[in-house]
Amino acid sequence: MARVLEVRDLRVEFRSRGKRVRAVNGVSFHLDDGETLGLVGESGCGKSVTALSIMRLIPRPPGRIVEGEAEFEGRDLLALSDDEIRRVRGNSIAMVFQDPMTSLNPVLSVGRQIGEALRVHRGMGRLAARKRTIELLEQVGIPSARQRVDDYPHQFSGGMRQRVMIAMALSCEPRVLIADEPTTALDVTIQAQILELLKRLQGELGMAMILITHDLGVMAGVADRVCVMYAGYIVESAAVDEAFKLPRHPYTLGLHRSLPNLVRGPRQRLVPIEGLPPDLANPQPGCPFQPRCQFRLDRCANENPDLEEVTPLHAIACWVDVTGGDRHTGQPRHPGVAVAG
Repeated sequence: MARVLEVRDLRVEFRSRGKRVRAVNGVSFHLDDGETLGLVGESGCGKSVTALSIMRLIPRPPGRIVEGEAEFEGRDLLALSDDEIRRVRGNSIAMVFQDPMTSLNPVLSVGRQIGEALRVHRGMGRLAARKRTIELLEQVGIPSARQRVDDYPHQFSGGMRQRVMIAMALSCEPRVLIADEPTTALDVTIQAQILELLKRLQGELGMAMILITHDLGVMAGVADRVCVMYAGYIVESAAVDEAFKLPRHPYTLGLHRSLPNLVRGPRQRLVPIEGLPPDLANPQPGCPFQPRCQFRLDRCANENPDLEEVTPLHAIACWVDVTGGDRHTGQPRHPGVAVAG
């Protein structure tokens, strides 16, 4: 399978009230042609900042891409000029944002907004762009697309606005689609429809997709591989089935235990992850998760482990593999702690 995107050692920071906030800390991952990679983690862990950095949409100031590479079609996206990245953005790589109401321009019709990408990137005339826009609206399931092409965003429901955003993102048939929390603020039935739409269009167009979410259920149903993020780091990376059936990092295990699970029985109590995420403006030495971790060792307070494979295609950034003990010494995990089923 061909490699379509490779991100290496991405580091992003923001200046806030005289402090430096390290939002992304050396993130590396790859995306293969036609696959779906999930980025999952709680709010503020760096998922969206990672995606916006790839698209070069980090506001400057206060944000800054400190270092790293994002190789796409033989070029480093982070090294391109502003004109060069504009030719890639919305054309070869497109993004669906989490709030369509604030992402769509309220004073322009949806047809004009979708058609703009076709005219800029594909050189279409006005009539050709309008015809293609109607086809795209029909493709994403907008009823009476020919009549609604001249409507404005406020005339659509939340689910329909998200469909409009998907039509806009797919207008130039990108090789990579980044979907940033595409089902946020939608009710459950509409969420399922949007996810099914994304999966169907991905199959039809053969594109790769990065799906960003904090919803493990969404991730399990859509992604092929998953990267779990915490405090700006990737702490676990694995095939989605293995990551959900056999989590190896304490944080991933904590996410599992904090979710309802019918298999564990109706009386099974949820186990929350105690404590709060770290202050990224005042990073402490050692592993950022260790103050909340029931598996922590003495070394965790001073040494932050790199992301390393524990089995082929399954990597964790932890001194302890919760399924087997210390990653390097093989000593058993803490007694009385069982992996959730």
